[in-house]
Amino acid sequence: MLRRYKRFLADIETSIGECLTVHCPNTGAMTGCAEPGSRAWYSRSSNPKRKYAHTLEIVETPAGYVSVNTTRANALVGEGIRDGVIQELAGATELKAEASIPDGHGRFDFAMQTAAGATFVEVKSATLLVQGDLGAFPDAQSSRALKHVDALLRRVQAGDRGLLIFCAQHCGIGRVRIAHEIDPVYAEAVAAAIQVGVEVLAYGCDTDLCDMRLGTRLPFLS
Repeated sequence: MLRRYKRFLADIETSIGECLTVHCPNTGAMTGCAEPGSRAWYSRSSNPKRKYAHTLEIVETPAGYVSVNTTRANALVGEGIRDGVIQELAGATELKAEASIPDGHGRFDFAMQTAAGATFVEVKSATLLVQGDLGAFPDAQSSRALKHVDALLRRVQAGDRGLLIFCAQHCGIGRVRIAHEIDPVYAEAVAAAIQVGVEVLAYGCDTDLCDMRLGTRLPFLS
């Protein structure tokens, strides 16, 4: 990997010396995950209308592989729900992705029915490694993340079930907390959501560069 710039672009050099500009599907700071000289893996789209045919997928860091494509987090959690890996949502039915927020603008990542009734899930990708195996979210201030926490809080207050799931796409992360030092407003919002009953979970991910799957549940440090 040569550099990441303009938020959505990265330059990489292939094993045969070809330089490519690729799409970077990550709006965060990517701290520690975009160091020049890092080994990187990319995918290629067959869509002829795309301006950049390649997408940055995985970056190797000293602490492990990092999936920098944040859309993979939703896919991993969705598979985890359907396959029963996420035991807290076992038996969920009527699973719907990109579900409209009932009392506001925007969408939740998932909506479903569980034993507790209507259940809404928001997924966030955690890639920031702060110390040892401790990961944190977010790696940059995020008004969108704040909006989703507030929406989950309102749904729980209305009698529904709400879950915030952090998918640690950094294979070196073994624990997750909120990055209060980066976004104190978001940290306060998550604390308030927990107080009213929003459930916060963290799961890891595993990859062998050929396949990626949801890993085990990780401790969330509130």
